[in-house]
Amino acid sequence: MDLYNKKVLVVGTGISGVGAATLLEKAGAVVILYDANEKLLAKDIYEKLPKDTSIEVRIGEPVYDAQLLVISPGVPVDSELVLEYKNKNVPVWGEIELAYNFEKGKVIAITGTNGKTTTTTLVGEIMKAYRDKTFVVGNIGNPYTNEVLNTSSDSYTVAEISSFQLETIHKFAPAISAILNITPDHLNRHKTMENYVAVKESICSNQSSDSVCVVNYDDEYLKDFTPDNCKVVHFSRKIKPQVGAYMNGDVIMYTDGKQDISIVNVHDMQIIGTHNYENVMAAVAITINMGVPVDIIIDTILGFKGVEHRIEYVNTINGVTYYNDSKGTNPDASIKAIEAMTKPTVLIAGGYDKKSEFDDFILAFNGKIKKLVLLGVTKEKIADTAKKYGFKDYVFANDLKEAVDLCFECAVNGDAVLLSPACASWDMFTGYEQRGRLFKEYVNMHGNV
Repeated sequence: MDLYNKKVLVVGTGISGVGAATLLEKAGAVVILYDANEKLLAKDIYEKLPKDTSIEVRIGEPVYDAQLLVISPGVPVDSELVLEYKNKNVPVWGEIELAYNFEKGKVIAITGTNGKTTTTTLVGEIMKAYRDKTFVVGNIGNPYTNEVLNTSSDSYTVAEISSFQLETIHKFAPAISAILNITPDHLNRHKTMENYVAVKESICSNQSSDSVCVVNYDDEYLKDFTPDNCKVVHFSRKIKPQVGAYMNGDVIMYTDGKQDISIVNVHDMQIIGTHNYENVMAAVAITINMGVPVDIIIDTILGFKGVEHRIEYVNTINGVTYYNDSKGTNPDASIKAIEAMTKPTVLIAGGYDKKSEFDDFILAFNGKIKKLVLLGVTKEKIADTAKKYGFKDYVFANDLKEAVDLCFECAVNGDAVLLSPACASWDMFTGYEQRGRLFKEYVNMHGNV
């Protein structure tokens, strides 16, 4: 779409909205940046924008005569404003679709309930080792709109894509897509699992016969997923696929159907947990199909230390090891963190209520969790689920600092303390990043005593 002189309403004044508005201004559009939150001050939003901007900032009352509506991921597609524009047949885009309108290179797009950030980061590192001109963008915290004008015919864009972002794609067509896994999440927004699964699977809806979708064969929802518009490459811990990545004992392998290639022994990697074996297999399948030499892939995997807030080692104090898994924002993500623990563990959990159920989360304790410290909106719900399964060694904390203090009181030499909330953070924090950084700060305060 030629956006020159078109009137565009951008909804949301966070990094996604600001990035979208700035890109639109560069494209010559007439841009209105809008937020419904009347507590915000326009002058504060203008400070996020380029100097001498022509973007109009509106608070409280939107306009209804724009020729394109661009919404931030946090804006529901069934909100009154969005539906009004849809009823007028005005295109509704998200930041991903908007940026893709300007993309000149090849795109790798990665989605899934869990593991997106780790896999995207690792794929980004591999692609950077292969080709300097690589951009890592999307839900990982760097808006696609900030980087897309730097792309060229020989560049690569590696994008972490959330289900919220996938709701507003139309022509977005990556060269390689990946769906890592699908477990219940964000049902307060998507309403049903069927809707959630369909949104995740839509990442490859615009791909063509010469493009690839990398799929987790072990996943209940993805095992039989066979899109007919693109080539499917699998990864699996359980079987050897016709084409794809797999486990041979402790070794990650790749087969193209003719030749089997040994990639890495998992015990030589710096990241732990079977979920990370899956993340690495996905990255291997993606980058091999992007033409990256195997030696570059291997060297990058061996040097990869993981990402902040995902089973991140924090400190060892009085023989107790502390891990920050603040990115465990749903039960399945936290189950993977619990499974990675090898010591008796004190677990901090609880937070914003996304209408998740916690049965499988409690059942995953399996003798590993010696005490549960609960906080946030969901603390009573998780406690009730724990009692249902006979786990009664829990305590409530009013805030994260108190939770960390309680852990210091009950953990002993040889134990681990794990922050893995199984919930989003929005009831008490600006995001999982703030929650994780505060956890590390509180832990290290004890270490410095």
